[in-house]
Parts: sequence; structure tokens; C-alpha cells
Amino acid sequence: MKRRAMRMTRREALTVLAGAVPALHAAGGPAQVSLGPSIAAGPFTNTRESLAAYRVPEWFRDAKFGIWAHWGPQSSVEAGDWYARNMYIEGERQYRYHLEHYGHPSKVGYKDLIPAWKGEKFDPDYLVGLYKKAGAKYFMSMGVHHDNFDMWNSKHQRWNAANMGIKKDVVGSFRQAARKHGLKFGVSDHLWISYKWFAVSHLADKDGAYAGVPYDGANPAFADLYHEISDPKLLTAKLDWNEDGIPESWKQHWFLRISDLVDQYQPDLLYSDGQLPFGDRGLSLLANFYNANAKRNDGVVEAVYTSKRKEDSDAGMCVLDRERGVLDEISTNPWQTDTCIGDWHYNRDITYKTPKTIVDMLVDIVSKNGNLMLNFPLPSSGMLDDRELKILAEITDWMSVNGEAIYSTRPWRISGQSAAASAPTQDASFNESKRKALTTDDARFTTKGQTLYAFVMGWPAKEAVIAALGSSSANATGKVERVELLGSPGKLKWAQEATALKIELPEQKPCEHAVAFRISGTGLV
Repeated sequence: MKRRAMRMTRREALTVLAGAVPALHAAGGPAQVSLGPSIAAGPFTNTRESLAAYRVPEWFRDAKFGIWAHWGPQSSVEAGDWYARNMYIEGERQYRYHLEHYGHPSKVGYKDLIPAWKGEKFDPDYLVGLYKKAGAKYFMSMGVHHDNFDMWNSKHQRWNAANMGIKKDVVGSFRQAARKHGLKFGVSDHLWISYKWFAVSHLADKDGAYAGVPYDGANPAFADLYHEISDPKLLTAKLDWNEDGIPESWKQHWFLRISDLVDQYQPDLLYSDGQLPFGDRGLSLLANFYNANAKRNDGVVEAVYTSKRKEDSDAGMCVLDRERGVLDEISTNPWQTDTCIGDWHYNRDITYKTPKTIVDMLVDIVSKNGNLMLNFPLPSSGMLDDRELKILAEITDWMSVNGEAIYSTRPWRISGQSAAASAPTQDASFNESKRKALTTDDARFTTKGQTLYAFVMGWPAKEAVIAALGSSSANATGKVERVELLGSPGKLKWAQEATALKIELPEQKPCEHAVAFRISGTGLV
């Protein structure tokens, strides 16, 4: 945005807010503004009552596994997530890193890091091909993170990937690759909270040589990146993850930008890093998303929206998403865990999850009617590092053996049996690190048609013992007639005893990590 745009007249500002011209943004503004683009004709209106008629499409229930690429200018530093915020919080690790490597944020700010993000090895076709081989059924691109930088050729934000840094339409490139490889395509929206998240860029050091000198976010020439903050209560390092203090003008700007993202790229999945925000605007965006999708699919809504606010999914409007968390029990409704092998944005010093941890999470989540969306953060270059490639290869090997027991499955009567259950958690978000590691004494179950699949979460020394399938078990209520081990062609010796189904294992294990038994019989499912 040119500097003159920051000094627009009130009449010009009202015109921008009404959506008549591409909006950048201004703080404050009128209490009532036009919602902008109209809602496409279709089954839904912008009310919670109307949107409650939404039903999760079968493709999502069948997919079970998706992969996400967190990537953007924050990746240029390769120092972990939330760099664009934490570099402005005195004393934070990334603040200290910034001082050492770039200089004081009053002189060298986040805007100055964007040109370093060039993605010289970025090959979306190759990456999505790897993800498909690894078993992902959908892929999600970063749409816009809290850093207010759009990863597409944005109509409403000059700070975008087509215009700066890599100077490529990243969302468009990933979409093309996903479509080529037959994967469903998603985009993520983290923008709604940016107005508060990025307010720290307006602060100043409290101590030292630069005490009282404002960071570069306070410069009005860059308010279209860092925002124009009019409420002094927001100028604090504390972040309240709610809509308090966010002006109407920003809510409208969010609406226009995410509408542009959805309209241009027509994703199958739209992810919100939080709730469905901003009242009628959020409802209008969601209704338009579903209706436009139905129009492309002969009147059937094949779109998925995810919200982290349970009230949104409980109302029937969307899919519940749990960040870095797993539910304790089977959910009646499909849901999703989003998690990462390390930090969300690339961190060269991070220790990644092991392939076993990832496999255990996937199986546990699927047994409870959920999907796993796993983030592989891309380095600045745009190409996975060697450790990430090794993890991806192990997932590929495991899925090639066990995918039958994952895809298109549904929960059984119970999710599984656990040797030492984790303590129940009221809020399943951010609980993954608190859950006990799964062992050969743990089992998880899925079904497909009349087939029951039993995962044993490791390779026992001699035999697998599945107590939940004993003939006297409260959950079995059926007779086992055939047992096969996925990936192993030989016949198995087994016995359904009163206390457990006991399976003698072959000498050669079919894969690393969890193994899956295909079980058929009478009255099992």
C-alpha cells in the first residue's frame, strides 16, 4: 500500500470497508459494514440453524490421513514457530536470536526478513508426490499465518508470496500439484487473530540501549503488515486468544481476504486456527464456501470446514479439530487432530517425533473416528531435510502394509485395549505429550464392512494377546473364524480362548511399529 493510503479520507475509508475496492485495512471504522460478496445460491444461509444441516462428506471420513506444509517468510530464519511475534518480545529466545543475527527490531524488522525467503528448491509436484506415496489422501497448504502474509496472489494484501520473497503463488502451485496427484486440497486460515497477535511489533524494549525506541511495527508506513493499533490495551506481550479489541474494519478485511482465498482456489477443506470467527461474517463465509462447493458437485456438499471451538462442531456446522491432541474415547462425529513432527514452522534445532510415535497416533486417532493431519515444516529452501525424508519414508513403508486397516474404516465397539491408560483429559487439545507410549500390550480396533482389524502396537516376543476378543469378553460377542496378519502371506496359529484371542506370530515381522490383524467371523462386527 502506498503511504497516501494510510491518510485516506473518511469517505474513502468507508468505500474500502464496503468492499467496493480491494481493501488493505484501517483500524476502527463504522460499526455496521457491508459483508461484501454475496452468498452463492445453495442449501445454506448465514445462520447457525441453517448450517446445522451440514453433513461431513464420506471422502473425509474415508481419508484418515492428510499432510500439511507450514511454510512462509517465518521459515526463512529456520528458528521455529511464531518467530514474527516472538522477535518483538524482549527476552524471548527468538528475540535474542534476532538481536544476534539481524540486529535490533527497531532497525531490522520482520518485513526485512521476507526477501530472504526465496524457496530456491521448492518443487510442489515432487513434494505432493512424496506425500501421496506416503499414504496422504489430502494435502493442505498454508493459506495465511498470523504474520499477515498471504501465500497466494492476494487481491487485498500487497504482502503476499506472489509479490514478495519467493514471488510465486504458493497456494496455487500446491493446488495444481494436489489435483494432479488426485489428492483433496486444503488451505489454512490463521489470519483472524493477527490483529492482536502482531500488536507486539508496536512495542519497545523496557531496558538497555534501545529502551523506549519503538519497534518497526509502529511505523505507519507498514501498517498494512503490522496493523494500525488504536487500542492501547492491546499493546502488551500477553495474548488473549479471543475477539476482544478487534475492530470491525479488521473483521471485514479478514472476510474479504479469506473469501478471496476460497473463491480463487476452491479448496476441499478450509481450516481455521481457532473458531469460526466474527459472527455474521464467519457464518456468511462458511455458507458461501459450502454452497459454492455444492454447485461444483451436482448439489452435494463435499467441502470440509474445521473449527477448534467445540460449540461449532456440536452445532453440526463443521468438523472438530484438536491441535496436538487426541480424544480419550470414540467420537460419534468425525474429527481431526492436527499436529507436527516438530515445531509448526521449521526449526533446525528441533528433535522430531519418531515414526513409531506418528504411527501410534494415527492408529489411535483412527480407532476413535478421527483423522490425522500431520505437518512437515519446510525449510527456507522449500525442500524437506534429510531427517524429514527418512521419517516420511518409514511412514510410506508402514502404510504400504497396513493401509487396508486405516482407509475407509469405521470404529468398532471400543477403540482398543490399553495396558496403562492415560489419565482422561477434559480438553483433548495439546495433550499428546501427556499420553502414555503404546506398547505390545496395547491394541486398537477398526472395522470395514464385516471385517474387524486389530492393531497390536508393536511386535510381541512370541504371541499377540488380545483380551478384548476373548470369547467371554463383554465386547467380543462373536466367534472368530479367521485371522490373518497384514503383510504376511503365511497361515497363522491362533485360538479364541475365554480370556483372549491368542495369535502365534511368524518369525518375520511384516513391518516396523504397529501390526494389523484381519479378523473375520460371526457376530464380530
